[in-house]
Amino acid sequence: MEVLELSATLLGTGTSTGVPVVGCDCEVCTSEDPRDRRLRCSVLIDACLPGQPPLQFLIDTSTDLRQQALAHGVHRVDAILFTHAHADHIFGLDEVRVFNFRQGAAIPCFGSKETLERIRRTFAYVFEEGQEGGGKPNLDLREIDGAFRCLGVDIVPVPVLHGSLEVLGFRIGPFAYVTDCSRIPAASLDLLRGVEVLVLGALRYRPHPTHFSISQALEVVEELGPKQTYFTHLTHEVRHGAPEVDFPEGVAFGYDGLRIRLS
Repeated sequence: MEVLELSATLLGTGTSTGVPVVGCDCEVCTSEDPRDRRLRCSVLIDACLPGQPPLQFLIDTSTDLRQQALAHGVHRVDAILFTHAHADHIFGLDEVRVFNFRQGAAIPCFGSKETLERIRRTFAYVFEEGQEGGGKPNLDLREIDGAFRCLGVDIVPVPVLHGSLEVLGFRIGPFAYVTDCSRIPAASLDLLRGVEVLVLGALRYRPHPTHFSISQALEVVEELGPKQTYFTHLTHEVRHGAPEVDFPEGVAFGYDGLRIRLS
């Protein structure tokens, strides 16, 4: 089914420590530019289908999910897409129980077999019988290994490498989100061809063993040629208003709260 309207909100654009980094007084951590304050990475997707109420998907449940949901008025979550199971991408998972209470239903959660297994281990209390206390998330874990349809929306997982770990990016129509990435295999580059807006991880200027540097991310942009690219998963070595390299037209740093409209 065709998506009539699609938008994405970057809820967080920071690396695993967030920015400011605890105890750091560098120029970025002490910056007064609000774009230099970065929560851990997560994205909210809004999709409107013909004759259907609006849908809201989360990509990852970051450590800062509660703060992000309050800041951006997230009132419901219809599905969650997981890129991988590192702490900064899943440790806000308990916060989704509030949406369970409000919606009265389990939330479908999509990810690779390995990611879902790690979520089951990390959040064992969610899946075990026992006293619930203040409640616990009600999740419907669904393994994916290729393109799938979620509530009428076609979603394409994009396998990429985060060091030696295979993680997922996601493409929804003209939009793609690829974070925590150090290499994109040729077959996955093909899945991304023709994308109009790309959100791509670009950790810092210096090389890193498990993340693209900014120069490496720019090579991906040159290969794919999207109309607009926003870099995410940024460390405190990156100052939003003072890039150390000249970006080509259509490339910019993302920032928390950035809303991207597509159609």
